[in-house]
Amino acid sequence: MIFIKLILAHLLGDFTLQPNSWVADKENYKLKSKFLYYHVLIHTVLSFIFLWDLQLWWVAALIGISHFIIDAAKLSFQNVKTKKRWFFIDQMLHVLVIAGVSFYFGEFDFSFLQNQEFLKIIMAALFLTTPASIFIKLLLSSWTPAPDGPNNIQTESLTSAGKYIGILERLLVFTFIMVNHWEGVGFMVAAKSVFRFSDLAQAKQRKLTEYVLIGTLLSFGLAVLTGIIIK
Repeated sequence: MIFIKLILAHLLGDFTLQPNSWVADKENYKLKSKFLYYHVLIHTVLSFIFLWDLQLWWVAALIGISHFIIDAAKLSFQNVKTKKRWFFIDQMLHVLVIAGVSFYFGEFDFSFLQNQEFLKIIMAALFLTTPASIFIKLLLSSWTPAPDGPNNIQTESLTSAGKYIGILERLLVFTFIMVNHWEGVGFMVAAKSVFRFSDLAQAKQRKLTEYVLIGTLLSFGLAVLTGIIIK
C-alpha cells in the first residue's frame, strides 16, 4: 500500500533521520536554515525509495514540496507557547497529505461508515471520554472532600491530570473487554491501586481515600458496563 510506504518514509525522515541539532538550527534560523532543505530532500528521497516506481516520481516530489510548505509554516508561526500545538498540527497535515495521495489511488473507501458494529464501538469510545468524565464528576459532586483545616494535606498534581487518567483507563478497560482479555482489566485495577492508593495512605485522609475509591470504581464500572453492552 502506498499509504504504509509513505508513512514509513515519513517516520524515518521526521524522527529517525532528523538529529536534534537540525531541529534547533531550523527553529533558530527558520527558512534560512540549510537543514530545512536537507530535511525536505531526505523526505523526497525516502518517499521515492519506498515507492520504488519511476512512474510515481511525482508523488515523491509532491511529498517533498508539501513537507517544505508545512514545515515552513510551522517554523514561521510557532513560538514558545504554541510549539507543542504546532508540532501536532504539523504531523496531522503531513499525514493528511499522505492520506490524500492514497485516496487518489483508491486505497481508501468509506464503506466502514456503513458498518453498524464499527459505529457502535466508536460511539462507546467517545462516550467513555469527556461525557463519562462529566457523569462521574456529577455523581461525586456531593461527596467532594473539603479542606479539614490547618492539618489538611495539599498534594501537588498536574492540571486536569485526573480527568485524562480517567479517560485513558476507561478506554484501556473498554479495549481489553472488546478483545476478550479480561485479565487486562484486573491488571489495570492492580496497577492503579499500587500507584494511587499508596499516596493516599501516606496522606492519611480517609475522606479523600474513600472519594478516590468511589471515583475509581465508578470509572472502571462504567467502562466495563459499556463494553458488555456493546458486545
